[in-house]
Amino acid sequence: MAGHGTSAIRGEWDAKDLKFGVVVSQFNSFITDRLLAGALAALERSGAGHDQIEIVRVPGSFEIPLAAKKLAATGRVDSIICIGCILRGETSHYDYVASETSRGIQLAQMDTGVPMAFCVLTCDTLEQAIDRAGLKGGNKGNEAALGAIAMARLSRKLSKTSASPRRATRR
Repeated sequence: MAGHGTSAIRGEWDAKDLKFGVVVSQFNSFITDRLLAGALAALERSGAGHDQIEIVRVPGSFEIPLAAKKLAATGRVDSIICIGCILRGETSHYDYVASETSRGIQLAQMDTGVPMAFCVLTCDTLEQAIDRAGLKGGNKGNEAALGAIAMARLSRKLSKTSASPRRATRR
């Protein structure tokens, strides 16, 4: 809490020496391509070069978690941006795909320790998705990239602080 003499550990938005993975769904590519462009622009504005970014394309959002987990396991990336777009249809298929995609990304993140930014739009209409991919709602790919940078930095800081744990001394 502020004012209590404590300091907070935070991540910065400096991507200079970090490596990023971007796992992007090809399904609804007219939306996911816009989100990808927003994410890449944010990474580049923050100092990441093209050689620091690895893009993996998967068929649909449901496949994002497995690809993200396998990419994280390579040790080549500090953070992963997961991009997809799931539009509600007339059946319950949407609910299953949206739920399991988000759950899968969270599990992949927890299993590997590699931060994963969630940029899977779950919209009722195409208009909502378009708004979130660059119109009224801004570009959620941009926001996800900034989160991925901050979490990569924070993860490094936390790893350093946990590398030398305090041990209780026996007397």
